[in-house]
Amino acid sequence: MIILKSRQEIEKMKIPNRLVAEVLGEVVKKIKAGISTIELDRLAESLIVKKRGVPAFKGYRGYPNSLCISINEQVVHGIPSSRKLKEGDIVSLDLGIYYDGYYGDAALTVGVGNISQDAERLLDSTRKALYIGIEKAKAGNHLSDISYAIQSYVEGEGFSVVRAFVGHGIGTSLHEDPQVPNFGEAGNGPVLKNGMVIAIEPMVNAGVSDVEVLEDDWTTVTADRSLSAHFEHTVAITDNGAEILTKV
Repeated sequence: MIILKSRQEIEKMKIPNRLVAEVLGEVVKKIKAGISTIELDRLAESLIVKKRGVPAFKGYRGYPNSLCISINEQVVHGIPSSRKLKEGDIVSLDLGIYYDGYYGDAALTVGVGNISQDAERLLDSTRKALYIGIEKAKAGNHLSDISYAIQSYVEGEGFSVVRAFVGHGIGTSLHEDPQVPNFGEAGNGPVLKNGMVIAIEPMVNAGVSDVEVLEDDWTTVTADRSLSAHFEHTVAITDNGAEILTKV
């Protein structure tokens, strides 16, 4: 069942979502060649605790860390480790925070030093796809209008959208209805209403859309080992259109 939030609840949700944006911003500043992904995870967790939040991912369905860090061909759910970043890598950071009864969730992908033109174009296109989807997140539209807009743009750029993982509703639970796919025909699914809060998160592959889950049961990679990028914002549907909650 889709849960509609009151204006008061949306105001409360701004806090964990703002914290997510702040922590991601601080972690991004530390990204450089030679730093390990576990160092980034520890930084994120310490910042969350200082801000009196709770890491939403740690322990969720058995996930062992606070931050998901996915590198190059890794799509989502990469587990932090002693692996060190290298010049030219692209790195996706996915973070959730729980604060005072509500959850925040966002993701972004950045380059380590100088990255290839192909990688840069993938990042730019995925970021733009997110905002194209957000533009469709307004009362009266159908949920799949978001999905169709994202898929159409991504495929027009020569990339593919991941179908195995999708966006989601969010609130007092990390994952709520409805699911928010990044693919589909326009005009389908529930009609969007004021008070809906959803996480829109295109995951875009440079090659095929198919993915594989590695032996750790978490890290997901592109089937053809092409590069992948991931951007996500939590947005509230209001009288004034989509309000991005995961921003400083």
